[in-house]
This record gives sequence, structure tokens and C-alpha cells, in this order.
Amino acid sequence: MMDIRHPLPLQVPVALSPLSGLIAGVLLLTAFDATARDYYFSPSSLEGDAQSQPDVDLSLFSKSNAQLPGTYSSIIMLNQQKLEETRISYINGPDGVLVPQLTPDLLRKWGIRVDAFPSLAQHPGNTPLISTLGEIIPDASASFDFNSMTLQISMPQAAIDTLARDTIDPSRWDDGVPTAFADYSFSGSQQTESDDSTEDNQYLNLRSGANLGGWRLRNYSTWSKTTDSNTWQAINTWIAHDIDILKAQFTAGESSTRGDVFDSIQYKGVNLATDEEMLPYSQRGFAPIIRGMATSNAEISVRQNGYLIYQANVAPGAFEIKDLYSTTNSGDLEVTIKEADGTEHKFTQPYSSLGLMLRPGQMKYEATVARYRADGETNANEPLFAQGSIVYGLNNVATLYGGITTSEDYLAANVGSGIALGTLGSISADITVARARLDNDESSTGKSLRLQYTGKIDSTDTNFSLAGYRYSSEGYYSFADANQRYDADEDDWQFRYNKHNRWQVSISQNVLGSSLYLSGYQQDYWDTRRKERSLSAGISRTIYGASYHLSYTYSKMDDSASDQMLSFGVSIPLSRWLPNSWASYNVSNSKNGDTRQNLGVNGTLLDDQRLSYSLQQSRSNHDGDTSSSVYGSYKSQYANFNTGYYASSDHSHQLSYGASGAIVAHPHGITLSQPVGDTFAIINAKGASGIRFQNERGITTDVFGNAIIPSLSPYQINNIRVDTTSLPEDVDPVDTAITTIPSRSAAVAATLEAHIGYRVLINLMRTGNSPVPFGAIASDDITGVTGIVDDTSTLYLAGMGEASRLTIKWGNAPEQKCVAHATVDADDAPTNPTGIRTLNALCQQVENHVK
Repeated sequence: MMDIRHPLPLQVPVALSPLSGLIAGVLLLTAFDATARDYYFSPSSLEGDAQSQPDVDLSLFSKSNAQLPGTYSSIIMLNQQKLEETRISYINGPDGVLVPQLTPDLLRKWGIRVDAFPSLAQHPGNTPLISTLGEIIPDASASFDFNSMTLQISMPQAAIDTLARDTIDPSRWDDGVPTAFADYSFSGSQQTESDDSTEDNQYLNLRSGANLGGWRLRNYSTWSKTTDSNTWQAINTWIAHDIDILKAQFTAGESSTRGDVFDSIQYKGVNLATDEEMLPYSQRGFAPIIRGMATSNAEISVRQNGYLIYQANVAPGAFEIKDLYSTTNSGDLEVTIKEADGTEHKFTQPYSSLGLMLRPGQMKYEATVARYRADGETNANEPLFAQGSIVYGLNNVATLYGGITTSEDYLAANVGSGIALGTLGSISADITVARARLDNDESSTGKSLRLQYTGKIDSTDTNFSLAGYRYSSEGYYSFADANQRYDADEDDWQFRYNKHNRWQVSISQNVLGSSLYLSGYQQDYWDTRRKERSLSAGISRTIYGASYHLSYTYSKMDDSASDQMLSFGVSIPLSRWLPNSWASYNVSNSKNGDTRQNLGVNGTLLDDQRLSYSLQQSRSNHDGDTSSSVYGSYKSQYANFNTGYYASSDHSHQLSYGASGAIVAHPHGITLSQPVGDTFAIINAKGASGIRFQNERGITTDVFGNAIIPSLSPYQINNIRVDTTSLPEDVDPVDTAITTIPSRSAAVAATLEAHIGYRVLINLMRTGNSPVPFGAIASDDITGVTGIVDDTSTLYLAGMGEASRLTIKWGNAPEQKCVAHATVDADDAPTNPTGIRTLNALCQQVENHVK
């Protein structure tokens, strides 16, 4: 539609005579004067015939900044801070400007102190205000910028709740809808050796649950199958609920303590613990990233506390594991890299809580009453116990913390403090004194000193993710160690020799444009020389688009021999010849002297890069063995799939495969999706299929118009945006963004309004071959879709069915109305690449209105 508020540009001749120059000057001055006052012109001028009947009412558009009333998707800004995106209804004010229809409920939702203003507090909560915002709240105002679709609200500070700048009122947290789901990750491989013997391995990680109101029921189980075994493990089952007023989570069932003050303990019982994510980001004071190198299509396994908690197949080259679900908040991770030829490399990733620091006056607590659950591969007693801990921010420098753990045969007390070091980070130190009666009836008393550091040294750009040291006296036993059963086995050295010293460190550093990391730990024991050690180090750099990395790993576990590997790799982009692709070369050398070289091509395909591939050729100096491999993964709306094939010159080969996704039952049906994570959204587009979303590879609405958006941030604003560049031809969404604020583990439902049907341009003509007036409002009587007729008597509609009845009005008089019938032939192709069809229709006046 033409914007009639701006005049067409004047065509000025290159050379002007004195007379014409004078006339032009007068006209220019007149034009400037006209801009300072309201102006009027005959609407019939837009019809191309000044003598035609001026039957179109364009009085609204003769006013500056006037727009048609209606409901618009709006960005809400309060004192220049963005709150959310939502749909707001608007009406025209006296000057034609859009005025928002605000309600007390909306204002309260945005943090306005509604109850502080009697006339506002007494107004019905969901009824639009009669007076303007400034008449109710002095110095307040609300204005809508139609061009940016932004509702700017200016509010005096005294009228706003004094909360942190990014605080979200708990009343806005969405507990979601009743839901049942199963989130799965399946992987398998079939290895055939040169002697034709085969070995099959399969693994299933299953996280299932159900939501009802604010209650969350969860189960975490794994299944693994090999040629010789078939194992099912139910690791944890629990039920949880938010306690909003306490900013805490209540948990009952099988879970683990947070591990802030004491080591994390697995339990079966009840727990109440502070949930820091309920606080805004500005008020907040850890699964680690596991890095490694695979020399072939490898199987990565991660164990914690004896449980297999992660297993997946990866392509050759460097890998990072960022989506780890751990069973506790501390407990070292044992990582195994099983190559396609059967060789294994192991290392330990240290994992525990960071140093404790809270803001002044803040408190963090945890209380547990339960039965102890021993590690999956540990023979231990499982007594009843109680544990409590508290952390309190004393001032800007110091945080105090402590706690007690008690059971029939064990008592431990902890006290400590965290100290802020300014730009250097923070350090915490504490002492634990424990008395234990062991399984062999011996009593032992001891203490353990712990020192932890986390922070960054700005002058050297050094990041310490975690640096820690612990000294334990000979008589000290942790709760888990004290419950270890004594079976008189001389090889049971972990029972006989309690822990002495332990240090661990994780550092990242930038050096001359290169990124260096170091992660390691060492644990030794009293009365023995045995030690556990693990070290991972690496350096990487990008030069002219090419990435280089060098890494080293060392591991010494219990009585086993040490394992070492040194690797180097380079990755060069090939985008000039093949979009989104790169060539890679890797060489690695292990302790036994084997050297393997890999040359490969990797990349992604399709418009949203949901298909990835890897082609590799490798050679080993061990018997001159060569191998080839191919690996691919695909993100679909129903699940993520991967497969790989490896073949060696010794006639051995391996087939690997995997799938991860979820099955979600919700009020709109059952939906297959990619893995949902902890918190997710259920989008219902009311039958509109094929809608994609920004930054969500492979996710589209299914044939029922449903889609699952995974991994939302709990208690925070999540904006889900429609990818408008890839919409189906028959779908036109009313909203392009959805805002949701889920509580923890919620499955929130969101409706996406969309018109389903054809996009059409309708050339309208009235009886007598006269055009439909510019600015006429058209409405589809069947679908309710509306549009405005432009200055060429053309109407654009989105979401039109194959047959429509259009009612068109350009005034309030009976004769200022006509009806048109439009039909779309589904077999005819669109007339342009955008999918818009062109139709002709006759708009006839209703018979009883014809004079």
C-alpha cells in the first residue's frame, strides 16, 4: 500500500530561466510551509479521475503517524530495557495514533507497582484502562513505534518494583502442560575381524519423565549389550518440585547431593536445595567439556561413579563432549576412546565444584535425609544418613560456609571460607574433621584440608577453571570411603590405603594468538607408593583460516600400565571450492610406538547444514596397515541419525550407527523430535506444517503443525523465532516470534498463529468496470483473513483457501460495500518464485443496497 504521507519527489529541470526560478522558489517555500500544518487533498485523485465519486474514506491517513487499529506483535520496552515480545491490541486516539490497550495484569507482569495506585488497583485485572497511562501514574507514558513494532513505556522509578535489572517475576514462570516423554540416545557397532569373528555392541541412554503441574517425575536408565553380556541399569528415579518462595528445589527419590561443601553423595531419600538459576543472571555468584582425539571411527565412553553415563560414536579427529549428563555434581569422569581396530585409550577428567563465593547477604543451603547409595561398581554399606550445609555471603570479600554429615557410624563437620581476590578471581579454604567406625570395627579420626581456586589473571589472560589441593591425615575417611566393605582381599588397596594428597588443575591460556589448555590431577595414598595420575594438554591456533592443534594425554589408573598419546592436526577450509567444508590431516603417536596418519574431508550440506559428513583415509606404521572410513550425521525433525563404516587392509571392518531423539506425548498429540534436553517447548501452529525456526537445525512443524524446541533456559526469557526465509508456500504466520519463560524441567506450550492457504494478488473490479477504491478493507468470510486494497485496485491476501467469499468495505454507507468470489486452481503453478498467485475477481454490490 502506498504511504500517502510522503509526497512524490519533484522533477527539477537542469537549467531554469529567471522567471521559472522565481516560480520554483515560491513553490518550494509553499511546500515547506505546508509541512508545518495539516493538509488535505481529494481522495479521488488516487483514482486517476478527479471527476469520479470520492467514495473512499481516507480521513485516517491524512493524520500524521496514523495507522489502522488492530492487534500487533510488539516489542515491550520499559525505560529502554527490553522485557518481552507479545501481542498487544491498539485503538486509534483522537489524532489517529495507535494507543495500546493496557490492563493492570499486563502492568503487574512488567513489574509496575499496580497496588501503589488505588485507581489502578481497583480496576479489573484483565480489562483495558479507560484513561491514559499518564493520567493514572504521574509522568508515565506509553507510545507505539509502528515502524519498529516497539511499545516504549516510560515509567518513574518509584512506580517500578525495586528488583535486579534482569529480574523476572516468579508469577511469569510457566510450569508447562501435562507431558510424558522419553529422551533417548542409541548407538551400536558391529566389528568383524580378519578371521571373520564378529563382535556386536549396543548402548541406549534413556531419560524419561512426566510433568503434571509443577511436579516432575524423572528416570535415568542405561542399557548396554555386547557379544557376552546384556546389562540394564536404572541409575536414578526421582520426583521434584519448585519451591518458589525459597528459591529452592525439593527432590525425593534417587539423586545426589550438590557437592558444594562436602563431596557429592548419591542417596535415596529427600533433599531440599537452593536453585541458583531462579536468580537473575546479575545475582548469580558444572559439567566439564571433555576434549580428546580419535584416530578412526571411535566409540567414546564416559563413566562416573562406576556408571556408564555417556557413549557415542565420533568421526576421526579432535572431538569435544559438551552435552554430558552427569549423575552427580562431583566425581571424576573416566573417559575411554575405543578405536575401530579395537585399541583403547583412557584418561581421567577431574570434576568437582568450584570455589564458593556469594554476594553479601545471599544464602545457599542444602538439607538431605536419605539412605546412602554406593557407586555402581563398589561393594559398600548403605546406611541412613543426614547432611546439611549452608553458604552465606558475609560481605564483598568473604563468604562463610560449613556443614555436618552424620550416620550411625560416621560424623563429620566442615567449616571454611571463600575470599574474593578481585580481578584474580576467588579462593576457598576449609577443614573437615571426621570420625568413622569402619567395616572391620576399627575406629578412625582424622582431618582433611582443602584449597580451591578459580579465576582469571587479566595481565596474562590466564583462566583457571579449577585449581585445587587437598591434604588428608592418615585417619581421615570421607563418607564414601568409610562405608567401603572390608573383604580381607589384599588387592583391595583402596580400602586399605586411605587418601593422602590430591591436586588438580584446569588452565586455559592465550599465548601469541594461540590457545593453550592444561588439565590434570594426581592422587596418592597413605602407606603405599601407588598413585593415580592423569594429564591432558594442548595448543591450537588459526592462521589464515587454517586451524592447527597439538595435544598430549597421559593416564595412570590404579595398577594398570600408563597410557600416553601425542597428536598433531591441521584443518583447512575448502569453502572456495566446496561450501561449508574443510580438509584435515592428523598424525598421532601412542606409547607403544604406533603412529597413525589420517587425511580427510569434512563438511556440512543442505540449506540449514543439518547433514554433515566425513571421509577419511589413514595409515599406521604397525604392519603397514591402511584403512578407509566414512561417517555421516543428519538432524531431522524426528530424530538425529548417524552412521559410519570403517574398512582395514587386514580385511577387518566395522559398521557403526546411532540415533538420538525423543518421543513426547502432550495435549496436542504425540510428536517425534530431536533430543529435548531438560526444559523444552511444544509449539502448536494449528495445523501449519513445514515451519522452520531460526538457529534450530532440522526442526520443523510436522503434519499436525507441532514441533519441539529443545534445551530452553529455565526461569529466563527464551525467544523462539520463525525462519521466515523458508516458509512453505501455503503458510503465512501471524507471529514471527514466541516468548516463553519456563520453570525448571517444564514442557511449555506455545501457540503460533498462522494462516494456512494460498498467497494471492487479486485484481478487483466493480460492476461498470470501475476500480475498487484505494484503502478499502477486505475480509475473507471463510478464513477471516483481512487485507487492504492498494491504489491499483489490487488486494494481497495470505492464507486464502481454494474458494473464498470476500467482503470489501470503504465506508459506512450501504453502497460502500461489495462482495467478490475468488477461486484458486491448485493445479496452476504460482506466477512468480515467491509462490504468489494472481487472480481476477468482480466485486458486486449486495442487491438490496443497489439504488
